Parts: sequence; C-alpha cells; structure tokens
Amino acid sequence: MANTRDIRNRIKGVKNTRQITKAMQMVATSKMKRAQESAKSGRPYALLLADVIGSLSGNVEDVRQTFFATRPVKHRGILVVSTDKGLCGALNANLFRILSDIDSSAKFVSIGKRASQYLSRARRDLLADFTVNDRAPFAEVRKVVEFLLWSYEQETIDTVEIVYTSFVNTLVQEPEIVQLLPLTDLDSMLEKLHARFGAADDETVKDRREILFEPVRDEILAELAALYVKQEIHQLILEAQASEHSARMVAMKSATDNAGNLLDELTLQYNRARQAAITQEILEISAAAFAENT
Repeated sequence: MANTRDIRNRIKGVKNTRQITKAMQMVATSKMKRAQESAKSGRPYALLLADVIGSLSGNVEDVRQTFFATRPVKHRGILVVSTDKGLCGALNANLFRILSDIDSSAKFVSIGKRASQYLSRARRDLLADFTVNDRAPFAEVRKVVEFLLWSYEQETIDTVEIVYTSFVNTLVQEPEIVQLLPLTDLDSMLEKLHARFGAADDETVKDRREILFEPVRDEILAELAALYVKQEIHQLILEAQASEHSARMVAMKSATDNAGNLLDELTLQYNRARQAAITQEILEISAAAFAENT
C-alpha cells in the first residue's frame, strides 16, 4: 500500500486536473450555446435559398453553365472541416474514417489544423488549407468557397464536396459527406437538405410556373449557384463548429466526473492508509509498554 504522503500528492494533482477540466467545460459550454444558436438561426435562410434553386429544376435541363453541367469525374474536390484543437473526444477520428475510404485521386482543401495534419501524414493531395475562427464569419468562409469555385471552373477538381460533422444534438454528432457541385439532381439535393435540417418536404413551395430570366439566363444561374454554394458551406461550417464545442463540453464533463470519482477512491485509500499507520503505532506502543512491565 502506498504511504500517505504519496496519496496526498496524487490527490493534490487530481484536484488541480479537475479544476482545469471544469474550467474548460464551462468555456466549451459558453461557446457551444453560441455556436448552436448560430447554426440553428442560419438554417431557414439555407433552406430558402435551396428552395429557390430547387424551383428551377424544370428550367435547367439545357443549361450550359459550368455549375449545372455534368462531366467526367477525374478528381473529386473535397473540403474537410475539422478542429484546430483536440480534447473533443472521437470527433476528428470519426471524421477521418470517411477520408480513409476515399480514393487517392481526390484533391482536398482543409479547414482546421487537425485535417491538414492528417492529410499530410496520409500523403493525400492537399490543394490548400485555411483557418476559420470560432465565430466562422462569412468573410473568412468566402475565401475558402471562392478558391473551391475557381478550382472547379479551372477543372482542377470535378466535384465540390464537403466532409464535416453534422450537429444532431448536444450528445450526438455524426460525420457526413455532402456533394454541392455539380447541381445535377436538384430534387434529390433538396430532399436531403430538408432531411438534414429537420424540415418536412411539404413545407416547400413547389413553383411550376414558366420562369423568364433577364438579361442572360446562364449568368443569373451561375450567380445563384455560387451564392447557394457559399451559403451552404457557411452553414455546414457553423454546424461543424456547434458539433466541436458540444463534443468538447461532453468530453470535459466526462473528464471532470472521472476526476471526482478518482478523488473519492484516493480519499478512501488515504483514510485506510492513515488508519493503518495509527493502528501500527498503537500496537508498537502497547508492545513496548508490555515489554517494560515484563
């Protein structure tokens, strides 16, 4: 059995660790609430913009614009949204399992240090890596999207997809891959988007009227498609931010609870060791007194 001094040192170390994890839990909780509100508040606009795109499904069959045209896929373009920091459980590990199943011809753009480090270790084709702060302002996201759209128009990549962690609730975050370009199957895209954000299809207004585009249809569709991709990526990054802070809050709460349980065990162990030491001293005193009397 360890002596009381060693146990006291361990108790002191565990208490210090518990204070740190408790503080990190409180910080993550504050950031989580803000990120969840941002993610949920952006969903109606993302759905509305998707509905506008979906209402054009009967008017884009003969469109020659790049974003709506199909072409052979030589190199998939994939944006990976990860975290800059760790201590968020298995969030990044679950995300990277999706990347391990993607063929080696894909080209990647990363947000977050963890993704860029993983792609470098795996020797995948990393075109660029970006940093977005906790609030994920649209000005920073725009740079990422413009690079993706430029790469798509230059045919460096033949799809625009995003791998991120979808926010379900505080305890559940699911890794997911979403294809944004080309916009070929608008009805299916809209159905998946409503399912992802928890909206029913019957809430969507189906506009089957003939649409007249002025001045040039392809230019209008190009601007509308680019706006859709920018807003969709921004929304999914907000979802990933909410997932990150939720996972970190849960991980820190678990660490704090485990430290409390360990403190209880160490305190019990300390009391037993202290009682054993006292008992041993009493026995030694009694033995000495008995020896003197005899």
